[in-house]
Amino acid sequence: MLGQIVGYPIISLSPDRKDVHKYVRDLEEVLIRTLADFGIESFRIEGLTGVHTKDGKVAAIGVHIKRWVTTHGFALNVNTDLSFFDWIIACEGEPVTSMEKLLGRELSLLEVEDKIIENFADVFGELIQDI
Repeated sequence: MLGQIVGYPIISLSPDRKDVHKYVRDLEEVLIRTLADFGIESFRIEGLTGVHTKDGKVAAIGVHIKRWVTTHGFALNVNTDLSFFDWIIACEGEPVTSMEKLLGRELSLLEVEDKIIENFADVFGELIQDI
C-alpha cells in the first residue's frame, strides 16, 4: 500500500516540558528508533528538522503549539510515491527518500505504525501514562 504515515500527536507539555526544541527532538527520536527497528540507519542534521539517511530525508516534522498543547507532527515516507517530490524543493534542497526505497521492498503500514506507537510510548511515556 502506498503512502506516508502522518502523526499529529496532541499532548499537553505543561507544566514540566515547556521546551519546543526538546519536543521536536523527541519526535525525531521516535522516528529514528522506528527506522532502526527496520534496519535503517538514520540521524539528525544540526540546524535542520526531520530525520535523515545517507540517501536523503525520510521524515518531515512540523509542529504547532498553543498554550503548550501540541498539534501537527510528522510525516514518515514509508511506501511513498517519491515522484511527487519532483515538484517540491525540500529543506536545503536535500533529496527525499522512503523506507521502501531504502529497503528495496514495500512495507506493511500497520507494522510500521505499531513500531511508531511502541517507540512513542518509550520516548513520551510520562506524558501519555493516563491514555
